[in-house]
Amino acid sequence: MSQAEKIVITGSPLRWQDVVAVARHGAPLDLSSDTWARIDNAQAIVQRIVASGERAYGVNTGLGGLSNVSLQDEQLSQLSRNTLLSHACGVGPVLSDEQTRAIICAAIHNYSHGKSGLHRRVVEGLLALLNLGITPQVPSQGSVGYLTHMAHIGIALLGVGNVSYRGQITSAQQALAEEGLQPVQLGAKDGLCLVNGTPCMTGLSCLAIADATRLLQWADVIGAMSFEAQRGQIDAFDAEIIALKPHPGMQQVGNNLRALLDGSEVIAASKGIRTQDALSIRSIPQVHGAARDQLKHAIKQVEAELNGCTDNPLLLGTPDNFRVMSQANPHGQSVAMAADLLAIAMAEIGSIAERRLDRLVNPHVSGLPAFLVANPGVNSGMMIVQYVAASLCAENRQLAQPAVLDNYITSGLQEDHLSMGTNAALKLHRALENCTQILAIEYLLAAQAFEFLKEQRFGVGTDRAWKLLRETVPAYDQDRWLAPDIAAAATVLKNPNLPHNVLPNLH
Repeated sequence: MSQAEKIVITGSPLRWQDVVAVARHGAPLDLSSDTWARIDNAQAIVQRIVASGERAYGVNTGLGGLSNVSLQDEQLSQLSRNTLLSHACGVGPVLSDEQTRAIICAAIHNYSHGKSGLHRRVVEGLLALLNLGITPQVPSQGSVGYLTHMAHIGIALLGVGNVSYRGQITSAQQALAEEGLQPVQLGAKDGLCLVNGTPCMTGLSCLAIADATRLLQWADVIGAMSFEAQRGQIDAFDAEIIALKPHPGMQQVGNNLRALLDGSEVIAASKGIRTQDALSIRSIPQVHGAARDQLKHAIKQVEAELNGCTDNPLLLGTPDNFRVMSQANPHGQSVAMAADLLAIAMAEIGSIAERRLDRLVNPHVSGLPAFLVANPGVNSGMMIVQYVAASLCAENRQLAQPAVLDNYITSGLQEDHLSMGTNAALKLHRALENCTQILAIEYLLAAQAFEFLKEQRFGVGTDRAWKLLRETVPAYDQDRWLAPDIAAAATVLKNPNLPHNVLPNLH
């Protein structure tokens, strides 16, 4: 993990890129003095409530369906500890380190508003996990919106559970000890603050936004290659025509395609060879553009949530003049809907890519050797990779079913409408990985098609993309083990810098 520039939480809006810098690229995270003052003010309100005996949900009462049970004195610290232990009951494969780090980063920003009330030492403990590379092992399944993922993160502060540390899985207790850290002592409301809110779905969605942004750029590059390999009719991308339908994403894709294909002798020589292309070829601006517009909407929703206060209850005012407000800000409906919508958009990017790549290998429509190999028959060529793409598309269709529409009743009728936002974000991650593999297959096939057309000059951007792949994947002269070729193409697509190496002004 490369070290990136420090991110300091000050009270200004945090961007999805900041979460990605911390989670994926190892940027240190810190809080300004004003931010610490806000956290201390909210904790002082909690102490005033405890001293007064005024009933406040989660401060001196039980949780969920036990909200009418009053607690006092040493029970409050025990409640916080018990909250984490009882809620840390997730199942299934663990999240990746970067996914867990994204959640922790979003959680710290949630607390930074000073409306939660947890002790400063708890936030310091979370910062230490991030900045020292101690990453709790968090089971991926079991969240109806929040609770379980953050509980598994929280128990690491207690020295409970396992963590990823220095490239190995070890106990949280040992990792803390090696860094000279003591387990965090919890007080009133600390446990509830740690499990409440929407940092799980928000942090995960920030990573998904980064991947979707990169993949949509690559989709234009690879789609342009397929268009060129099939000798598409460039009039479909005419600037005046595209402008007649003023969706912003569509305009941007039109600009990208014209720039990528600029100077192509293949396109120039093919003008007029057919009246119009199949829709998967000529509707790239419309389909890719629609996905870009949905991504823009998702960013707006996720960043609004990232910069909101998503705890319950929330503490307003000062210790001398405060209000404790029970409400539903931890309900993650906005993020759940945004993640579901983005999953649909990315499934469509994979779907149209699969239709394009099928036309590349199909000798009935490609005008190229069957299955893109020079001696078809003894060689099967790239026949079966299309099967793989079709399978991934089918899985994405399943993943595109909205999670937010599922609803289950929990906590003795108290929590009776749930967002399923974390599930939505996690299945979005799986859809993005599938889309990466589909685009990698299309990239592989389009580059192979170029081998049969290279007597003519390609577009300025498509030519660079072809040569870039050839740095790691040679041309396919006869049948060979194909899985490593797909993996190599996918690795290219996962490099965050490469789309702009293909075309510096690519957007």
